[in-house]
Amino acid sequence: MFLQRIGVVNPDHIKVAGGVNYLATPGSDGDREFVLDQIRKSMRLHETRRVILMAHSDCGAYGRLEGGFHGDAQAEAAHHQRELARAAAKLTETIPGLEVQAYFIDFEGVWDAEINRLPGASGQ
Repeated sequence: MFLQRIGVVNPDHIKVAGGVNYLATPGSDGDREFVLDQIRKSMRLHETRRVILMAHSDCGAYGRLEGGFHGDAQAEAAHHQRELARAAAKLTETIPGLEVQAYFIDFEGVWDAEINRLPGASGQ
């Protein structure tokens, strides 16, 4: 339902546990290339021009809310916003012309990560 609300009619889902982490974090080159390859295939086969990155609260890849962020939901949200911005920058650097949107999902709803408003984030 959320995807329909933002205008996505026929999504080409690419789900990878901790996928934003792979795009955002240096040192995960093999995993990053796998995710990038999946996006390129979607572009080639389905003419995809927009990627929507989503990160969620209590993610095991980030140590969960309690373990990784000591239960601090604000610290967790801020961390994911920075990760989403880094992942979006990597995507637009690697695949020029790609539109990237990013959202953080927590127990209260879906939040626009506003990746274009962060210092150092690449514009769309």
